[in-house]
Amino acid sequence: MDIGFSSTAELAAAIAQRKISAIEALDAQLAQIDRHNGAVNAVVVLDREQAQARALLADAAMARGDTLGPLHGVPFTLKDAHETAGIRTTVGFPPFADYMARQDSPVVERLKAAGAILVGKTNVATMLGDWQSDNPLFGRTCNPWDPSRTAGGSGGGAAAAVATGMTPFEVGTDMQDSIRLPAAFCGVYGLKPTEHRVSLAGAFPAPGGVPRSVRLMSCVGPIARNIEDLALIYRIIAGPDRADTDLVPVPVEPMPKLELKSLRIAVAESFPGFPVATEIRAAVESLAAQLASTGAVVEEAKLPKLDLHDDLAEGGKLIGMMLEAAQPEPPEQPTPVSRWFAALARRDRSILAWERFFESCDALLCPVAMTTAFPHGKPGSPLKVDGKEESYWMLPAYGAVFNYSSHPALAFPCGQDRDGLPIGLQLVGRKWSEARLLGIAAALAPLTGGFRRPPGY
Repeated sequence: MDIGFSSTAELAAAIAQRKISAIEALDAQLAQIDRHNGAVNAVVVLDREQAQARALLADAAMARGDTLGPLHGVPFTLKDAHETAGIRTTVGFPPFADYMARQDSPVVERLKAAGAILVGKTNVATMLGDWQSDNPLFGRTCNPWDPSRTAGGSGGGAAAAVATGMTPFEVGTDMQDSIRLPAAFCGVYGLKPTEHRVSLAGAFPAPGGVPRSVRLMSCVGPIARNIEDLALIYRIIAGPDRADTDLVPVPVEPMPKLELKSLRIAVAESFPGFPVATEIRAAVESLAAQLASTGAVVEEAKLPKLDLHDDLAEGGKLIGMMLEAAQPEPPEQPTPVSRWFAALARRDRSILAWERFFESCDALLCPVAMTTAFPHGKPGSPLKVDGKEESYWMLPAYGAVFNYSSHPALAFPCGQDRDGLPIGLQLVGRKWSEARLLGIAAALAPLTGGFRRPPGY
């Protein structure tokens, strides 16, 4: 059994059937980290001693005939943003270098209650504020397919760790494509659920118990090497809790088994005015043609009549207002409350326009980013797309549109470009349709080739 690249479900089943022990699974995972982390710098904080103690407890429980949950004895890592008792949470920000939360976030609590064993934390962009995972505390994370290129951000460490077999799954955060973009760059799967589907409490460190300011547009979701694991982790972490009162009590449904011929898929090779590499556009076209050959109804997307550039700008304003509210001292001229309500009303129009769009299709197939993984560089520097310089800030645009609209979106691998780098595409569905979106992605997987190991791993 290749423990490093076994799925979460396979590991859980092997431990439950006593084919391997929890300590064996952990030791194999730690060996994989020791063997490969030096090349990518994905795992930046390790808790070997406590992880080993928890693995021994899991094995003792198994010997008594006790089952801790669906993830009994499965080791995992977490993006260095989630608050974790006993392990520091830094978000790559020097003032938080020694911050230790008093308790686990609700998402961490649920994973541990399901029996999973936290091994350590993975690298991020400083304060989660960029699409390259690089910070003064831990340095930069490299792409496992080409170390001269970025693994993406803000959760590049999480995606790189999953891609290299250092963890079977991860849980990221996504305010502007921060789950989907690194998943696409590293050739794995990532799900951004509907806004207010998974708890945001403790998803960012809060020293001194400062009020939680990020209440809109950001989402928490899983990263994995296959759709079944995405569905498994999503169902564990989704749903209301006692910490995040914004969560909506919509039932968390199991992933259905779907046939492609029963689906209606809208396809957009690009969005108006959004740059995209020719090879990514070709990947969308090719997959759409394969879908049509299976009997699925495939049609060119008639996108909502929205100014998507303006949507991105309005989303940026909302983020700015939330960050302003989080400052320890208010600015001399704080944003009027009336402007906040006007921004929310503007956003409502986009949300409703996309909801109307999804009345006529099961999902939208489109790019997840304008390019594949690019060389490490200074944030803000122009990026080359088909030899032409494009704005760095347009990099996550295809994903950020759906942070603004609040809709669930799933990144999945779909082949490679001429440089051998993964191409990631995106499926988007109506609000609260995560189960169906996962089912569509699972039905698509045989057409895309699914996850492939990076060379040398």
